[in-house]
Amino acid sequence: MDVSTFYALFSATCFTLVGLWWNVVQSHAAWMGDPALRRVVGGIYLSFLLPALMGLFAQVGGTEQPQVWRAAFVALSVVGCACTLRLLARARGDRFVTWQQAGAALLYALIAVVGARPELARHLGLRPIQAEALLLIGLIVLGHALVWRFMAGEGRAESETA
Repeated sequence: MDVSTFYALFSATCFTLVGLWWNVVQSHAAWMGDPALRRVVGGIYLSFLLPALMGLFAQVGGTEQPQVWRAAFVALSVVGCACTLRLLARARGDRFVTWQQAGAALLYALIAVVGARPELARHLGLRPIQAEALLLIGLIVLGHALVWRFMAGEGRAESETA
């Protein structure tokens, strides 16, 4: 698959996931009343929004102007990593969620590193924009896992699951 086509589909899919998540949150208004739940809901939102934005910047910069997507990937990854680490610091002891958030923080850090030092991807036989695509796929998989855990009730407070 052409990398440009991948990022077009990827970005559209991620924005669709953002919209679907909004619909889920709208049907559970109580989640927004609890500060701890609101943070988790926001973290899930960002787990789809930030990769969607990265996909858009990858399309804008492409291979002709890689500095555009590289700068955007670094900046958005720093935001994603900082937000994820903040959530991780407030984790309530759920080991699955802790590992998911730690994995997401690591992926965000790797995305920033590849954006800043694209030659590292070439050591793996990949173009930098391809390496970033693989890391973004990992982020979305972790985001889906968090949604599943949260929707199954195991990532929420006891009062929410009863």
